[in-house]
Amino acid sequence: MKQLLQELTGLLGPCGHEHAVARYIAQRIEKVADEVTVDGVGNVIATKRGALPGPTLLVSTHMDEVGFIVKKIEENGLIRFDKLGGHDDRILLAQRVRIGTENGVVPGVIGTISAHMTKFDDPDKVRRHAKLYIDVGASNRQEVEALGVQVGDPISWATELEPIGKTRIAGKAFDDRAGCAVLIQALEELDFSKVAGTVHAVFSVQEEVGLRGARVAAHQLPADVALAIDTTAVSDTGEEMMDDTLGLGRGPGIKVMDFSLIASVAVRKKLVSLAKTHDIPYQLEVFSGIGTDAGELSLGRAGVPTGVLSIPSRYAHSPVEVIDLKDLMYTKDLLVRFIEDFKSDTTFRFI
Repeated sequence: MKQLLQELTGLLGPCGHEHAVARYIAQRIEKVADEVTVDGVGNVIATKRGALPGPTLLVSTHMDEVGFIVKKIEENGLIRFDKLGGHDDRILLAQRVRIGTENGVVPGVIGTISAHMTKFDDPDKVRRHAKLYIDVGASNRQEVEALGVQVGDPISWATELEPIGKTRIAGKAFDDRAGCAVLIQALEELDFSKVAGTVHAVFSVQEEVGLRGARVAAHQLPADVALAIDTTAVSDTGEEMMDDTLGLGRGPGIKVMDFSLIASVAVRKKLVSLAKTHDIPYQLEVFSGIGTDAGELSLGRAGVPTGVLSIPSRYAHSPVEVIDLKDLMYTKDLLVRFIEDFKSDTTFRFI
């Protein structure tokens, strides 16, 4: 799955500009799906029917990554930008980026003052992104335009996936290409001759700007139960707000609640039961600082019992996110077990 994740994260796909990711996933998943469609907002929807009669499961993971967008090209050749998704302005300085243009990818760097200038500056000052700029090596606006850069072009981090330690990897866009890798791998491994009912696998768009793709999917796809697969921020490092309730290498998080969802108790208990039965380590996740596609999936049609499998991640929404490959595999294993076990929707009724 590492190679699959490397290919996915190598693609440029900030919110609203997931086209390359959608093409990759649609081409790969059509080999195992009964039907693959791309809806009006860009969600890739793969439908696979089991050989046995049964309920319908909707599983969603998002294709978009946090990024930026070209806002203005200054006369001196520097580029102003705006955000696509949530960023911490403190980490923007001196980062390498890639701009997606009609002519291909243009490399650049987010500028900063020289360390020699800090004595003339307030060292505690954090400049907001609106005051920053991207340098693509041009001397004027005409040179930037000659490179193919235009207002509205998407921008992503320029980080490559890299192993660190024995089982961990660092890179950009694990949120949520890691979830995409899990869902793809699960569909490729499952023996659907033993699966009951229908699985709709949704690779959604624009999650980072308001769960927009999931909202569209929830309105158009009938589902008896839904799951979201996403990353979650761990709390196992030394900062003062960290409480060590979630950590790397301890298995997937099984969502209890976040700001977008109070997970279905029945779905949560089933995931816990399956994890225990199959010796899959897990963590219970209560984290109000995050939201996932599940928030919208649960509101579809007449309401859908919904849960979440969370892939633990450090340094989320940065160019150096870190995950543990063991957590990735455990998440995939638990998803596979859930789909294999999903024979009836009556288990998940509210009362």
